[in-house]
Amino acid sequence: MGRKFAAEFLGTILLVFFGAGVATLVFGYRIFGASLAAGIVAVALAFGLIYSALVYVTGPISGGHVNPAVTLGAYISRRMGLVEAVGYWAAQLAGGVVGALLLLWMMQTSPFYAKSKIGLGANGYGQSSLLHISGAGAFLVEVILTTFFVLVVLSLTREESSVAVSGMGIGIALALVNLIGIPFDGASVNPARSFGPAVVVGGTALSQLWVFLVAPLVGAVLAAILHFIVHPLPAGLIGRRKRPGDGTAAGEEQLPAGQTAATMAGPESAASPAEGGATEIDRPSGGAAD
Repeated sequence: MGRKFAAEFLGTILLVFFGAGVATLVFGYRIFGASLAAGIVAVALAFGLIYSALVYVTGPISGGHVNPAVTLGAYISRRMGLVEAVGYWAAQLAGGVVGALLLLWMMQTSPFYAKSKIGLGANGYGQSSLLHISGAGAFLVEVILTTFFVLVVLSLTREESSVAVSGMGIGIALALVNLIGIPFDGASVNPARSFGPAVVVGGTALSQLWVFLVAPLVGAVLAAILHFIVHPLPAGLIGRRKRPGDGTAAGEEQLPAGQTAATMAGPESAASPAEGGATEIDRPSGGAAD
């Protein structure tokens, strides 16, 4: 479990450093030139690409959440326990702060940087929003976007899903969320991504932080409910199998009362004792349970 927390901590550091870093360069220094749309695309791609990479790097270890909203969705979907989820949240929030501090350290090497003016790519509404939306508007935007994003993550990280394509699919989903969300409030959909820059920068970003902590969690709850409707029996995250104590051994299907794997499989797979065979229960194909 310590390795999982470390993976979430490191992954969130990298997400905030690269994602918020590009946002700082684009919107803080206004290096998008005459095309604001090009700046939005650059930030969206930065978040999508780094998240996609992190799914492949940390996915086999921790599931590649690096987002408290994703962790909440996984907990509601019964893919992890409460103690593990709380550990993930602590690691993610700490990683967000460390990532923002590393970004601040690097930005301060430039004589043109002023924290109060350029910031660290923090989310915001009102005067901090390109569209000057209200706090209620930002809350609604975050709920809708997080619901979509977490639903995609839960769907693409089911045990039967392909690990090879899940990372790219999740990265594309995050890039799409940022493309539409950045003009509204900077597109959080991740409390840790908002927490780190807001704590380090302070001021308005910190006073508005509550929206970007609460709204994504509400969206995660809605996403988990929708996921139960589409996929009633979630099997687990990337690299995870159900524990033997959860009612079935890893990789086994739960059978109706009074039936064995041999009888469910059919007469061809069940050799009778008289024929010299022995009935076997299917065993996991590989890998130990968590």
